[in-house]
Amino acid sequence: MRGFETGRTVVRRDVHHSGRVWSEQAMRVVGDTDEALVTACAPGAEARWPVLYAKARADGDRSVRTAAFDAMATGRWELGAATWQETDLLLWKPPAAWFSINAFFVPDGDGRRLRNWYVNFEHPALRTGAGFDTFDLAVDLLVDPDLTRWEWKDEDEYAHVRRLGIISDIEHRAVDAARAQVLAMLAERTGFFAHAQRWAAWRWEPDWPTPRLPRPAPTVEGAGPANG
Repeated sequence: MRGFETGRTVVRRDVHHSGRVWSEQAMRVVGDTDEALVTACAPGAEARWPVLYAKARADGDRSVRTAAFDAMATGRWELGAATWQETDLLLWKPPAAWFSINAFFVPDGDGRRLRNWYVNFEHPALRTGAGFDTFDLAVDLLVDPDLTRWEWKDEDEYAHVRRLGIISDIEHRAVDAARAQVLAMLAERTGFFAHAQRWAAWRWEPDWPTPRLPRPAPTVEGAGPANG
């Protein structure tokens, strides 16, 4: 499939194994090369998220977030309109990788600063005419801006979705291999992390309009997560 042009709006979708869309996020293309598809979004970007998941983030109630995963296991959930909030997001997705590497930028005086790197473990990207499909596999790795310290995030939720059967044994083995791959990249400063300093200086193009989904958003309103 032909690469996406820089500045184009694309849609990143999480697609459940049932074929149902779990979430979708409007983003703009920063670059599309053999190494990676790089996309970004900024506050105000349109999204659709599971209503329970968005409520959990808004209320700070992880029990509701658990209920969202329980709904996922049944194949029954409701999506609601949402907007990205607070952070600029830069997303680096290599072909065939079981992860994406994300950078979150927050306001700092008159500009923005890198808050942290965030490795999201997920399905390899499946290109579509509108963007790409993947599926979030719950566990994440938080990395300090200077790459000197990292910690795992949401191991409890990963164990829960494993118990629910949302993540298969094959996917679990792929995640384990991806974890080792990412840690090696960090230790050796290879792959994405070889260029981390350059990516840390990235800024949202001021001429780019806020990304919007290519179809009308549903009427259920909600606030999407600001930081994964």
